[in-house]
Amino acid sequence: MNQSRPLIFGEVLFDCFPDGREVLGGAPFNVAWNLQAFGRHPLFISRIGDDQRGRQIKEIMKFWSMNTDFLQHDQSRPTGRVDITLTDGEPRFAIHPDQAYDHISSSIPRITETPAFLYHGSLALRNDVNRTTLTDLKRLYPSPVFLDANLRKPWWNRDAVLAMIEEATWLKLNDDECRTLFPDQRDLHSCGAMLLDRFKLQAVFITMGAKGATAYLPDSAPLAVEQGSRVTIVDTVGAGDAFSSVLLLGLTLGWPVQSTLDRAQEFASAVVGQRGATSQLKEFYQIFNDRWIQ
Repeated sequence: MNQSRPLIFGEVLFDCFPDGREVLGGAPFNVAWNLQAFGRHPLFISRIGDDQRGRQIKEIMKFWSMNTDFLQHDQSRPTGRVDITLTDGEPRFAIHPDQAYDHISSSIPRITETPAFLYHGSLALRNDVNRTTLTDLKRLYPSPVFLDANLRKPWWNRDAVLAMIEEATWLKLNDDECRTLFPDQRDLHSCGAMLLDRFKLQAVFITMGAKGATAYLPDSAPLAVEQGSRVTIVDTVGAGDAFSSVLLLGLTLGWPVQSTLDRAQEFASAVVGQRGATSQLKEFYQIFNDRWIQ
């Protein structure tokens, strides 16, 4: 069991909905929030603007007892924002350019322990500043890397994503991302097997929405989980981040992969039953803590 704190790198932003609601989010932030609730105390590395949204982020992180030492402040760029519309419950994202989280500096407080892992996605790596910072982090604090693809048009290109996969230990992507990146693969099973072999990954996790997810492992048959039949869907924002959070929990706590998949699906199914990607109710997480973590 690895008790070291994880590093979570990338965007923090507000998801802005058509009804006027603004919900704190960003895939890395959602994962950090969930892992804090599960007792992992992540070090979240990001950047906010000198504005009301930025101040709100810092205050809510303090409320959740999250470490804010690695939350940088930008004097000239705004705190991140994404406009979200929902079509048949599925989110569509309008992502603003040149946000504070695009300019995370590599000048961060010294980390005195070997991290449990480094988590990142692709959105925060859409410019050279953050790519350089992430490279520095990997050099200074070598640890397993969990890549959550999270492809968001038009903020990615295939060569850059393939380069990220080259440096990953574990990869998570959804079925659409798999088909988009590797259209020559005949099905998801062949894609998962190809990714393991080509990139020498320790695990590949492919999520398929309501159809569940599959894990591909070296020297093992694929492992699958299906979504339960009684899932109530309010919105699916943050479902993939919820799934990733529990995958990471299981990987660091040494759970069997099948148990990890089952629990990740269970938690993601709970998240889609509420508005927004996370909950500020500690009771929401305590149910899972009581059953999974002694």
